[in-house]
Amino acid sequence: MAKPKAKKTKRREKKNVVHGQAHIKSTFNNTIVTITDLQGNTISWASAGNVGFKGSRKSTTLAAESAARKAQEHGLQKVDVFVKGPGSGRETAIRSLAATGLEVAGIQDVTPVPHNGVRPKKRRRV
Repeated sequence: MAKPKAKKTKRREKKNVVHGQAHIKSTFNNTIVTITDLQGNTISWASAGNVGFKGSRKSTTLAAESAARKAQEHGLQKVDVFVKGPGSGRETAIRSLAATGLEVAGIQDVTPVPHNGVRPKKRRRV
């Protein structure tokens, strides 16, 4: 009988990134934190659902903490923060990034705003 082939696992290389970007997408249902280098390549990410929360508690700070810890393993020290969305986890995610030891260089709100919106429905005729 033939031997089963040993499965090769792809080994993660340590990226040596000192300055990066933290993109926080805060919706009403979830908070997603993605930490990238300055070119936009993802170093680490976490969401509140990914951390283990379900339901209405998904706007907690643990997503930002776990993403920051993973990024610090790659040597990250300083981040520019980009916040998107109307959710409740916006400020708490920024605070938890700073609490884990990352230096927050700047905060920018990149929430998309409609200039005029969609065309309204026709008036109803009865």
